[in-house]
Amino acid sequence: MSSTVLQRLAALRAALSASGAAACIVPTADPHLSEYLPARWQAREWLSGFTGSAGTLIVGADHAELWTDSRYFEQAGRELDGSGIALMRLRVAHAAEHIDWLCDHLPAGATVAVAGDSISVAGARTLSARLGEKGLQLRLDLDLPAQIWSDRPPLPAAPIRPHPSAYACASRNERLTALRASMHEAGATHHLISSLDDIAWLTLLRGGDVEYNPVFVAHLLLSDVTATLFVPAGKIDGSLAAELAADGIALADYASVTAALAGLPAAAHLLADPVRIAAALGEVIPATVRRIEHANPSTACKARKSVGELDHWREVMRRDGAALVRGFRRIDERVRDGERLTELDVDDIVTGERALQPDFAGPSFATIAGYAANAALPHYRATPAHHAALEARGLLLVDSGGQYLGGTTDITRVWALGPTTTEERADFTRVLKGLIALSRAQFPAGASGPQLDALARAPLWAAAADYGHGTGHGVGYFLNVHEGPHGIRPPAPGGGLVPLESGMISSIEPGLYRSGRHGVRHENLVAVREATGSEFGRFLGFETLTLCPIDTRALEPDLLDDIERAWLDAYHAEVRAALAPRLEGTDRAWLEARCTPLAG
Repeated sequence: MSSTVLQRLAALRAALSASGAAACIVPTADPHLSEYLPARWQAREWLSGFTGSAGTLIVGADHAELWTDSRYFEQAGRELDGSGIALMRLRVAHAAEHIDWLCDHLPAGATVAVAGDSISVAGARTLSARLGEKGLQLRLDLDLPAQIWSDRPPLPAAPIRPHPSAYACASRNERLTALRASMHEAGATHHLISSLDDIAWLTLLRGGDVEYNPVFVAHLLLSDVTATLFVPAGKIDGSLAAELAADGIALADYASVTAALAGLPAAAHLLADPVRIAAALGEVIPATVRRIEHANPSTACKARKSVGELDHWREVMRRDGAALVRGFRRIDERVRDGERLTELDVDDIVTGERALQPDFAGPSFATIAGYAANAALPHYRATPAHHAALEARGLLLVDSGGQYLGGTTDITRVWALGPTTTEERADFTRVLKGLIALSRAQFPAGASGPQLDALARAPLWAAAADYGHGTGHGVGYFLNVHEGPHGIRPPAPGGGLVPLESGMISSIEPGLYRSGRHGVRHENLVAVREATGSEFGRFLGFETLTLCPIDTRALEPDLLDDIERAWLDAYHAEVRAALAPRLEGTDRAWLEARCTPLAG
């Protein structure tokens, strides 16, 4: 552990003491409540040295704790070693979450500080109430990490560009008109949006402020007749500014959103999503303004992909699949021929093949290439200091994705690099059974992801196994690889049940991880589609979009029933028909071998 982390914690404790607060909460969040953050708001990582995408740090005068989930237990343990920060495991039996822990460990009358731009209106409300039950106070006006972060990165400066009209499948006027209709239906005269994916989708703009996600830092404030986009200066050139002005969107400085909110008319009715608006902005809204707390209407609209968007996405899947076949064939054959490759080479090869495809904009997230025991870490990332060499045996898990102008991809495949064990093949097959079960599902309109989650887990449960992550997440259209509001995960107390609707995209990605041995995850993207109707109403199903072979060399065929065999053979026939015309020579031969129907 670098002494830098110890020095930063010491500086934070000095600021904490000077403020009179007893503890400081440092969430993983920015003023837009994003999942992935621009460097300017990565305070939790800067203070702790933990580089995972999810975690909450608490620092007191003589203690420090970091909460994260099972995806990061091993990584966090390694990165926090020697820092004096205790690893706290989320969603583990009998383990307290950070609010409960604070309530149990701080004396009545103590003050807890959290930066108001790093917690949502709803989150601050809940935190304040919970702390208040124990006689504790919450302060949102103390951004203690910012006080000590002398070399804090500036606001991101990547340029903002239009999403090409050939791919946008809509106009700004259409989207803004539909949004205003939703505002009126909710009784609102104004609407504040801070979520970056909603803003990018509504304005038909894309940026580069968040690694892997083509969004940009901004707020958007609408009225019946005006729309103001608050962005850092210099990110939009003159011609694009004129284009936006012609569509009724004025530009203002990013920081001036607070003044605009403070200046809202007394009779205004402001629609704002309390989960996706920072508490700091909520604090400046005049008390005379009526607040209408409701999910952003654009979030649900954005999740239901149009016919045009789906058509572009299907073409992207053919390009992506052909690139992956070329890359995986090279990896497979080079390892089997005895060439030394590492997990780092896997990323280079796969990304390099994708980069040759038309309209490729970059990876959609950091590639997870885990060989053998490293694959047992669901969010493992190979680094120059910590990676494994590939051998001609066992399993290689590769979870990767691409951003294309016509869609976003996310796929996981597990490859047998040589002989495999009985346990590896059984695990591979049981996870595949879960993928097939959910992919084949037919369900009534109104059903939600949490209601379907068990279908993917049942084959694993039958073998007394399970996995600790969700089964599926929404995916944006050349936007965030993780997109709400829907998802496929176990039901949670107080969690909303968002119905799956036709046009929504989701991943299906069951897994099984054996610490120190191997990990298996199979992942396809699917589109929700109309299936059939009956006297019991409408029924929906899934269309599998991802096109890439599943490695039957790692399969235990006797564990599949006839329906599962038929599904796998039909899927491989579809993959072969879609990709073979785009491949030649050894690449095409490799595809044909990987798509051979199962015997018997």
